[in-house]
Amino acid sequence: MRDTKESRLLLVLLVVIAFALITVDIRGGRNSPVDGARQAAATVFGPVENGLSSAVDPVGNAVSAIRDSGGRHDRLAALEKENTALKAKLGSDDRNRSRLGQLDKMLKIAGEGQYGIKGAQVIAIGSAQGFSWTITIDAGANDGIKRDMTVLNGDGLVGRVTTVGPDTATVLLANDPDFTVGTRMEGSDELGFASGQGDRPLRVELLNGKAEVKKGDRLITFGSQADKPFVPGVPVGVVSRVDPSGGGLTRTLYVTPYVGFTKLDIVGVVVEGPKKDPRDTVLPTKPKPVPTPTVTVTVTPSAGADTADTQQ
Repeated sequence: MRDTKESRLLLVLLVVIAFALITVDIRGGRNSPVDGARQAAATVFGPVENGLSSAVDPVGNAVSAIRDSGGRHDRLAALEKENTALKAKLGSDDRNRSRLGQLDKMLKIAGEGQYGIKGAQVIAIGSAQGFSWTITIDAGANDGIKRDMTVLNGDGLVGRVTTVGPDTATVLLANDPDFTVGTRMEGSDELGFASGQGDRPLRVELLNGKAEVKKGDRLITFGSQADKPFVPGVPVGVVSRVDPSGGGLTRTLYVTPYVGFTKLDIVGVVVEGPKKDPRDTVLPTKPKPVPTPTVTVTVTPSAGADTADTQQ
């Protein structure tokens, strides 16, 4: 377009119209007569503007992405922390439930045997005290614990107290090679002496070499004079093997103890013996044998098979 008087006049007119439209749009707000045209333009050109903005501002996009990523990382870290705390709590609850179960079983044995017990927790194990199989408990002289007291748990005989301090005590476990306890067979009342063999079954020498014994028979403590070191009636274990009788004065048995000596936690020290011998009442209830179901299958030849055999 050439620079003429008419072109200048047209330019001025267009500028005036533009200002007029802008003024009308601003004053009209949402009711502006040009709002529809503006929205249409936004619909057409908006995606293009966004694309151009993304293309020309990669640094801003990267910073935004890093900021969002950091936020997500923080949230994940918080969730992981919460999960870890929850698992730790659940683990603690599981342990408490286990201890509660152990305590219930021990109190049941104490009630059935009429033993006065002092509960304690195992706080150390090992040979630091000079024995192969010992534990240290968090109860001592201040709790009424004395040397040569019987120690049990919810399963049976654990051992006997050998050393006592003000607040702790050492217990020699029943599976220690230096440990010996008088035993009595359930039902037959055959007497014997059980000795520890470490991680192997207890070795029991019955005083009667001709005693009738079989696998599965059970033994309890016979008891000592004045209940020290052993009170009567505490479950010891189950016969797992019987040596053939050789005509000797004694008979050898091997007994699997009720107590798991490698996983002791809650124990009880018998501070007061029973008024009378509980005999076999403290032994656990024998499991009832489960009958083996028998299935009889009757096979009836099909009609088609009979026909085929007849045709042959």
